[in-house]
Amino acid sequence: MKQITVIGAGQMGNGIAHVFAQSGYQVTLVDIAQERLDQALATIA
Repeated sequence: MKQITVIGAGQMGNGIAHVFAQSGYQVTLVDIAQERLDQALATIA
């Protein structure tokens, strides 16, 4: 299994998480702001 954790769901972290998710990785995205996590999930999903 390919797995990665990205710390920070801002513009950079969101983009990195998106690329890895599209490449088949299981991605865990971590941020202290729930709003950023919600925005990232909306763009990745």
